[in-house]
Amino acid sequence: MRINLFPGLTVALIFVCAASSALAQTVPAATESNLPLAVGAGFSGYNPDFGHGHLQGGALWIDYFPNQVPQRLQGLGIEIEARDLSIGRSSTQPANLRQDTAEGGLIYSWRRFHNVHPYGKFLMGFGNTDYEYGALARRGHDSRTITVVGGGADIRVFKRIWARADYEYEFWPDFFKVTNPGGVMTPQGFTVGVLYRFGGRPAR
Repeated sequence: MRINLFPGLTVALIFVCAASSALAQTVPAATESNLPLAVGAGFSGYNPDFGHGHLQGGALWIDYFPNQVPQRLQGLGIEIEARDLSIGRSSTQPANLRQDTAEGGLIYSWRRFHNVHPYGKFLMGFGNTDYEYGALARRGHDSRTITVVGGGADIRVFKRIWARADYEYEFWPDFFKVTNPGGVMTPQGFTVGVLYRFGGRPAR
């Protein structure tokens, strides 16, 4: 059974926001707006590396950049991400093709420019996919622990609202079980979206 990732991420988002709000109540009023958290959503266009063509869908991000870190670690943060690619399939791909991912890891943002923050990231998590295979178009489902490398840039649009342009390259190991050794599936693609920054360390 395919796992629906977005309800779980929504619950996690509500928990993080509630916990952050509670924390903000314990600090002086002058620092309440300095919550180092960003939440965003975007639209993805990917090459799913299954057949030829593209697959589209939505993405969610939660980024946390701690304020109290050594100088050398400023810009280092944690990202949680989920993506559901299930629309806009090419005609050459299975009718049920779908890829869902949820991962977390490290993100490093270069904040030397006031309104543009380039970043790179390394994430690990869980991916699952629905597909069809063989002459009889049998339906399959597979799940993997995946790793993701990527990068992009956040661009300030207005006050706490930022636009994001993001690229990711995913590694799904041992995907094709019928081969020995198993192959590697490497979906990749771009996402554009919007982030709301609650606060955090000002640009350097």
